[in-house]
Amino acid sequence: VPSPIPCSLAQPVTPELLVSPSSQDGDLGSECPEDRGNWTGRLDFLLSCIGYCVGLGNVWRFPYRAYTNGGGAFLVPYFIMLAICGIPIFFMELSLGQFSSLGPLAVWKISPLFKGVGMGTILIVSLVAIYYNMIIAYVLFYLFASLTSDLPWQHCGNWWNTDLCLDHHVIKVGNTTFPVNITNTVSPSEEYWSRYVLHIQGSSGIGDPGRIRWNLCLCLLLSWTIVYLCILKGVKSSGKVVYFTATFPYLILVMLLIRGVTLEGAWKGIRFYLTPQFDHLLSSKVWIEAALQIFYSLGVGFGGLLTFASYNTFHQNIYRDTFIVTLGNAITSILAGFAIFSVLGYMSQELGVPVNQVAKAGPGLAFVVYPQAMTMLPLSPFWSFLFFFMLLTLGLDSQFAFMETIVTAVTDEFPYYLRPKKASFSAVICIALFLMGLILTTEGGMYWLVLLDDYSAGFGVMVVVITTCLVVTRVYGMKRFCRDIHMMLGFKPGPYFRACWMVLSPATMMALLAYNIIKYQPSEYGSYRFPAWAEVLGILMGVLSCLMIPVGTVIAVLREEGTLWERVQQASRPAMDWGPSLEENRTGMYVASLAGSQSPKPLMVHMRKYGGITSYENTAIEVDREMEEEEESMM
Repeated sequence: VPSPIPCSLAQPVTPELLVSPSSQDGDLGSECPEDRGNWTGRLDFLLSCIGYCVGLGNVWRFPYRAYTNGGGAFLVPYFIMLAICGIPIFFMELSLGQFSSLGPLAVWKISPLFKGVGMGTILIVSLVAIYYNMIIAYVLFYLFASLTSDLPWQHCGNWWNTDLCLDHHVIKVGNTTFPVNITNTVSPSEEYWSRYVLHIQGSSGIGDPGRIRWNLCLCLLLSWTIVYLCILKGVKSSGKVVYFTATFPYLILVMLLIRGVTLEGAWKGIRFYLTPQFDHLLSSKVWIEAALQIFYSLGVGFGGLLTFASYNTFHQNIYRDTFIVTLGNAITSILAGFAIFSVLGYMSQELGVPVNQVAKAGPGLAFVVYPQAMTMLPLSPFWSFLFFFMLLTLGLDSQFAFMETIVTAVTDEFPYYLRPKKASFSAVICIALFLMGLILTTEGGMYWLVLLDDYSAGFGVMVVVITTCLVVTRVYGMKRFCRDIHMMLGFKPGPYFRACWMVLSPATMMALLAYNIIKYQPSEYGSYRFPAWAEVLGILMGVLSCLMIPVGTVIAVLREEGTLWERVQQASRPAMDWGPSLEENRTGMYVASLAGSQSPKPLMVHMRKYGGITSYENTAIEVDREMEEEEESMM
């Protein structure tokens, strides 16, 4: 009876080379899980990464962080931290995913002792996906509200407005005669956001969520439906959607930028945004803020990059893609700052107040300040619709990545059962996360969203990234990791990457983690201070993802045999089937280590498939020779 055919060769290019005649009649795929699949287009992966990294934070966090931390001078620590932290960790995640073709859980075959890191990642991503889609629901709400001739937050006098509401048109008239004191007043857009959209007056705090806002609930349901339909067929469907969602925001951003810089007073805002204050560079806070912006903007540690890279072909040039995405992300952030602050400069001139009185970050910018600025423009509903449509496409890309990460991680763990039913499993995940997010649609939902935002992906992600760096360089080994990249890309990473992976990146991340713990501040929303039990709940949320690491370690040790030290040693070594997923890519130590493997020299497969030896086969021969020389020197 012939030995079973490895799954990677279930549909061989040259059956006569690999399959005995008696095997060819059988159903070769019956004992193998369904094929994992790959990106179907050349740009699918690159656009997915750009869409994932370029998100809401580029628009509502970077410009504010820049102006509060030295203006143009902030770009100095920003690009230094990009070089030390961003690019190296980004490249490491892509390399791990592409080399193994595995998701964030199964990739820990590299060292099963640390599989808890993958478990922590999935927990973090699940929590983030819950509240991130709620933000998309708010965007949808405003998008629909913009489909009118008069924006509903343009004037006072609606049922949700209070006596404190002051229309900017009144201010403008007042400026021509007497200056108006606006310190104790509220803009129509702010009351529309807090009193109509959130209806936050119906809740006394986080412990009193109040009733469900059904219009928000329907928007949340719609956002989950859109996400599900786009990830229905995995990367085959989401890879096509990103051709629109990753590129269209740039068109809108350029339109908003051109409109912004042509407004009166625009340069006042841009000058405020970019005027360098180099004395800020002496403050450690500025460097920490730059590192945080890089860290969260690139999305390292969330598993999305690793997941996307796992669907690449083995020799995809991720080295080039790393620089395209990371530098493109940085340039987009800077451009977004021009688009935002040009409009804020115009707004400050219209209101007769300094720019720093109208500038905000986060939801305050997206749902209060910018919508108010839109009402001051001719064709305000058109510009409002464009702005929120841009936010929608920016947010959806990141949400696709979060969902693909969760689904891929679990289906890679149970490929025989879940991979054929991936669409149904994705639906179950979407429904579960929608139900968990219903509390965010209540009158007190914003308090829960702030709590999730502050704690779900705080120090937990930093611990995940630090542990990954240390495991890959110390436990798995820098030499072995560089050899894997050499096998995959045809060259070894240079001293810059090795120095960052070994020392600079983990050291910077540890400094960030220490800073976050030392400078810890309780959550707040406006003037509302969260109660002690909510703070404890938030801290537990963050700590739980970190606790997954020791839990995974204990499970891995219990599965081994021998003394405690022997078990730890065995569990820290790569699993027998660790390596490239296709046997034709397995050389050196990875040859014939797949279950049921019967091809002793994958190079033969390459030669038959490509009609000769390619540069990658030359690399494989070099790696084999290098390993043989190492073994001889050890003996």
